[in-house]
Amino acid sequence: MKLSLGFSPCPNDTFIFDALVHQKIDTEGLEFDLYLEDVEALNQRALAGELDITKLSYHAYAHLIDKYVLLNAGSALGKNCGPLLIAKKKLTKDEIEAARIAIPGKYTTANFLLSLAYPNATNKDEMLFSDIESAILDGSVDAGLIIHENRFTYEAKGLVKQIDLGEFWETTTELPIPLGGIVVNRRLPLEIQLKFDRVLTRSVAFALEQPEQTLDYVSNYAQEMDPKVMMQHIQLYVNHFTKALGDEGKAAVSALFKMANDRLDIPLAEAEIFLPEVRLS
Repeated sequence: MKLSLGFSPCPNDTFIFDALVHQKIDTEGLEFDLYLEDVEALNQRALAGELDITKLSYHAYAHLIDKYVLLNAGSALGKNCGPLLIAKKKLTKDEIEAARIAIPGKYTTANFLLSLAYPNATNKDEMLFSDIESAILDGSVDAGLIIHENRFTYEAKGLVKQIDLGEFWETTTELPIPLGGIVVNRRLPLEIQLKFDRVLTRSVAFALEQPEQTLDYVSNYAQEMDPKVMMQHIQLYVNHFTKALGDEGKAAVSALFKMANDRLDIPLAEAEIFLPEVRLS
């Protein structure tokens, strides 16, 4: 069976999907049409219902619970890994709320967290995450919300952190921050949903146990990235929650959705969020 599969070209995603894509593990007969795109582009594809399986921002998933179910494997979730709000100089709360802020997409979890921390900061420009630092430096925007590897590069460019939104979340909830997960379309039979979850669990385990075997694939999509930054990126976003959400991971996701409903008035569909856990066979 061939399934459409979307994930980002960022190192953490290519790292965990390498073994699956290149059949280094048992894929149980599944084959894939791949879509490697920025996470906000994948969010938009999911909102249009285009993909069978995709990486998705948890903010976007709050709008899509009726269409997709969350896998146990593949999530980017942890501590000290949240998005950062940065600018050329330190800004006051009033200045942040009045600022023109670059965001990496309306449906990103980064924008969700910004809306929680600064509900009055509504002057936002959507742009590709990799363009945000330059937009601040050239004065196109007053501040920017950075994700991915940019958290390792902004200081060298003379930019200043305003708030770590991961720390904001962790202080507020005492839970790890759920950034993105892998979801499967509910139109697929449960048997296929569970099969893919098993396959992805194997792929994540392969990457964690034999990281050197993934480097060619990861490097192919991170050609301009410093190798040290590439490995920092992977270590930051791939951890035990990526292998399996577990009770703590599920509690964090549930807390995010409760805040989405309570504070941002996002209506939540009455459907089971999490795919039943599966054992590898």
